[in-house]
Parts: sequence; structure tokens; C-alpha cells
Amino acid sequence: MRRRLLQSILAVVILTALLLGVPLIYTAWIWVEDFTRTDLQVRLNRMATEIVAHGGPEFITEGSLLWDDLHLLTPAGGRLVVVYPTPDGGTSQLEIGQPSVQSPLMESRTIGTSGSLILEEPSSGMRTRQRQAVGAVAGLVFISIAAGAAVAVATARRLSDPLRDVANRAARLAEGDFRPAPRRHGIPELDRVSDVLDAATVEMAGRLQRERALVADVSHQLRSRLTAVRLRLDELSVHPDPAVTAEATEAMEQVDRLTLAIDELVRSSRSDITEAPISVIKELDTVIAEWKRPFEDADRELRLFGDANVMASATGSRLREAVTVLVDNALKHGEGTCTVSVRLVQGQPHRGAGAETPSPREGMVCVEVLDEGAGVDNDLAPHIFDRGFSGAGSTGVGLALARALIEADGGRLELQRRRPALFAIFVPTARENSPIRVTETREPR
Repeated sequence: MRRRLLQSILAVVILTALLLGVPLIYTAWIWVEDFTRTDLQVRLNRMATEIVAHGGPEFITEGSLLWDDLHLLTPAGGRLVVVYPTPDGGTSQLEIGQPSVQSPLMESRTIGTSGSLILEEPSSGMRTRQRQAVGAVAGLVFISIAAGAAVAVATARRLSDPLRDVANRAARLAEGDFRPAPRRHGIPELDRVSDVLDAATVEMAGRLQRERALVADVSHQLRSRLTAVRLRLDELSVHPDPAVTAEATEAMEQVDRLTLAIDELVRSSRSDITEAPISVIKELDTVIAEWKRPFEDADRELRLFGDANVMASATGSRLREAVTVLVDNALKHGEGTCTVSVRLVQGQPHRGAGAETPSPREGMVCVEVLDEGAGVDNDLAPHIFDRGFSGAGSTGVGLALARALIEADGGRLELQRRRPALFAIFVPTARENSPIRVTETREPR
């Protein structure tokens, strides 16, 4: 921003200096010439007055007082030519000064009816004064540009530094830093923004605290109820009927997984989970194992395949929960086989600011969920990730929650294809991944 401000102010200063400086330079050039010609005219007028006062040009003789006066009025290096009539009706010419003048600047004046004065002066002196005047005006123009540049630098710094501070403050606020910033910059508009950010900080901190307290209360109640359910199932696990025992054992495993998921989501909401390299296939194995039975009950198939060595820099619980939402949607709204695939996406090279050669972007891990159903209607597709929106009468929270979980890890969730529906999750790859070579591939199952 500072560069743009500096460039804008400098452009205005330079344009203004040129618009004023060029006419001033031209005016100075013409003014020096007019001043020189005016001086010659003044000299001619005085010469004409002296000649008339002495009775006419015929009284001009070498060594006379009139000759000396005219010689003094002739510029140094100049030449005066006096043309006057003779008694026989002709004209005579008298020259004073240099015999010839190179590149002369000439002015003339008539005397009486047939006399005249012609005064010549070398133009070199006038050209020197013109160049000096142009140099002085150009110097003033450059001084004004330099002063404008100094003002531009000070103004850009005065505006950009406070704006950068406010932007950094907003970025820290987005990262969860709710500390107030007492610094003010003396600019009413920016200070007003800082005041609003302080007020928003207090409000967001209070709201976040209330939400965390509510999450803690809800998770406590859920764990209490799940504990009670597990105690009941534990009693059924010793039932003499083997079928009842098997169902109770499987139900207890579901309760344990649900309890673990609640604990991880609560820690995730408190930012206690840090991103670490995870094996995507291993994380999704539990999701596939959990949803394989419902798909079999619906006479459908759920498959997982991909590179078993793919590592992602993400939170396992967030990735599992997002994929669970997509698999659940495929079961409820899709048809046929549901396929979950894992692959690496090569980052495309990009050219950064000021970079001479493109630098490669970091690769991404792509998790795709595809079914063979009718897909997503064109009218619903733009809104399926909106919280509270549902085209099938559900709560409309699942896809919005899945996208929020993935974005919390720096990834993204997109609807890649509408018919049949293809959802894609992109999360950053771990540093040890090589997005060029695929080593081992997990067979479809």
C-alpha cells in the first residue's frame, strides 16, 4: 500500500511540476530575448535623440563628441550602422564598432524621413543568459519535485504504517488474540477503527467464553448419558444369548467411538489440537469400518482406495468427521457404490511478487467421495454449504460443519461435480510427502 500511495503522490507532483515548469521554461527563454531586444531599442532611442540634438548624422565625424557618445551606447562586440541622406539626394552610411557580427541580434530605428539606425549585437550573450534562466527554472522544478517526493514519502509512511498496524491487529484477532491495543495513530478515521476493534474484541472474547462453557456443559451431559448407556450395554454383554452379546459388544464399540469423537471435537473447539502428519488411509479406515454395515444393510457398497503412504498435515478428528458427513450424505441421498479415494495433487508453479522464476506451490492431499446417485440439483448446488440450508428436510448443519472443520486445518471442501455428486476435500500434504511419485496403492475394498 505504501508503494501505491508513494507512486500516486509522486505522479501528481511530477505532473504538476511539468505542467507548470515547461511553460515557465518557455516563458523564461522568451523573456530573456525580449529583455535583450528592449535594451537594444532603448539604446537606439537614445542614439536617435543624440543625433537629432546635434543637428543630424552629417555631424558625426571620427573623434567628435557625438561619435564618442554613439560608441559608448553601442554594446560590446556590437555594430552600429547609421544611414543618412546627402545633399545631392543620395545616402551615406557610417559604421561604428565591429566590422561584422557573427549570429547577430538586430534592431533598427528610423530617423526623419530617410535616415535610419541599425544596431547589431552578438546573440551568444543572449543565448547564455537564456540557458542560465532555463537552468534556474529547471532547478526550481527539480527542487519542487524533490520536496514533493519527501512529502510523499512522509505521507505514505504516515498512512501506511497505521493501516498496517490495524491490519495486523485484525489478523491477530482472527487468530484468537483478544488482547486490546491501546496504541492510537492520531488519524481520526483509523483511531475510530481501532476503537471498534477493541469493542469487537471484548464482545468476541465474551461470546467465545460463553460458547466454550456451553460446549463443556453439553459435552459433559453427553458423556454422562453415554456412560449410562454403556453401563446398560455392559450388562447385556453377559447375556446367555450369543446374538444379544454380539449386538451389545458392537453397540459398546459405537458408544466408545462416539465418546472419543466428542472429546476430540471439544479439544478441537478449544484449539488444543495441533496439526501433525497423519496417515490419511489409516484415519479413514475407522470411518469405513463404522459405515460399512449401514451400506450393506442398504444393499450398497462402500469402498476405500488410494496411496497408503500419503501423509497429510491435518487434524485426524476433523478429517474423519468431515468424511463421515460426506459418507452419511451419500448413504441418505445417493445411490449405488460409494467410493472414497485418496490421492496427491501436484502443486502448480506460481510467480511471486518480484520473483524471476516460478516457485512450486505446496502439494495437497485430495480425498474424494463419489456415489452413483442422481447428484445435486442445479438450484441447490450454490447453497449446499450454507448453514441451515437443506434440500431434503434435514438440519442443514452437516456440510457447513464439514467445511468449517476442513478450513480450520487450512484446507477446503468443494463440490467438484454435481451429477453424479463428487465432493473433494483438500488438505495440506506433510513435508515428507513427495507429490510426484506414488509408491504403494491401497486396493479397493
